[in-house]
Amino acid sequence: MDILIKNVHISSRPDPVDIGIEAGRIVGIESNITAEAGSVIDAGGRAALPSFLEPHLHLEKALLHRRMPARSGTLEEAIRITGVLKARQNREDVLARSRQVLDMALRAGTTAIRVHPDVDIIQGLIGVETALTLREEYRDLLDLQIVAFPQEGILKSPGTVELMEEAMRIGADVVGGCPYNELSREDTEKHINFVFSLAQKYGVPVDMHADFADDAGDARFSTAEFIAKETIKAGYQGRVSLGHVTSLASLKPAEAEPILEALHEADIHIVTLPATDLYLGGRHDSCNQRRCLTPVRRLREAGVNVTYSSNNIRNAFTPFGKADPLLIGNFLAHVIQFGTPEHQKSVLEMGTYGAARAMGISEGYGTAVGCRADIVILDTFDVDDALLDIPPRLWVIKNGRVTVTTEHRCEIHR
Repeated sequence: MDILIKNVHISSRPDPVDIGIEAGRIVGIESNITAEAGSVIDAGGRAALPSFLEPHLHLEKALLHRRMPARSGTLEEAIRITGVLKARQNREDVLARSRQVLDMALRAGTTAIRVHPDVDIIQGLIGVETALTLREEYRDLLDLQIVAFPQEGILKSPGTVELMEEAMRIGADVVGGCPYNELSREDTEKHINFVFSLAQKYGVPVDMHADFADDAGDARFSTAEFIAKETIKAGYQGRVSLGHVTSLASLKPAEAEPILEALHEADIHIVTLPATDLYLGGRHDSCNQRRCLTPVRRLREAGVNVTYSSNNIRNAFTPFGKADPLLIGNFLAHVIQFGTPEHQKSVLEMGTYGAARAMGISEGYGTAVGCRADIVILDTFDVDDALLDIPPRLWVIKNGRVTVTTEHRCEIHR
């Protein structure tokens, strides 16, 4: 064996086990494995989970929060400020800031990220090109999926269609969309149709920012049902993710029910982004301020796969963050009032197995024999306490290789 992890707790076993790893796969899970190994990790009874995932993260816009701080905290202001800063993008600066975020993610135990670089006439393809550089640079540490994301719209921004085509041609993995950033509902639907046609042309998944508003009063922010129908029409069930979808929460149960059913039928993945959605949402409410988060409970009850991600790291959209899925999961659990042990476990599953489904990497993901050896060992002794403790990640293993180790020493002097 290449690596033998001794005395570790995993969610499927009540007692500690040993995990044998060879050729990048888990080849054994049982008590007291005696086979020789090139490296032995004594977990000391600590907990292990399949490595964490970030299905929705912006790299090239990260760590800009002090260059032009937002003052009103609205989505409109964030888009405007970011547009100004994007016009000044420098390749080496983008790479340096992106590396900081990827290193944060590595320390947090993340081994796969879906990044959403902007593709527009303001910054051109610098976000995609730097992501391609980083995908190669970090390929032994984590997997990067690259979304071509038209933040500034498509129809209202001439030249974006050609840039989207070029982004896919040079190596982007997913076609993105931002349908609400058009001038009319008619153009919003044309935007969505273009996204699907481009995705079908290249045979890749779709991942759009959608319905990012406090309510569904503006038809441009009420497209989930339309997208679900287009998904089925394209035969793209299970291959479409939608980020945000906050306006859905403003609908009464009877209004939301057919949309939830459509999302379930189309097997669309919803990626909630609580750090951004709660920060930007409800800014104009003078009392009883809305949470402005997608209705996680109702979506899950309808059978829709819901996961979560960090989204932005320290910029006008979200002036906080450290690319830590456990931190986001803990925050989400508070907001959606998932406090029972069963609820807390489900939040962990949303951020691991749910995220793997949304990213199309669920086959071979997990802590079972035959799965990829992508594992994080945490400084806590109960798997179910991971969300509560947000503990240090002591060992991170990617493809059967230790990529991160953390020395954690804390002494209390009484």
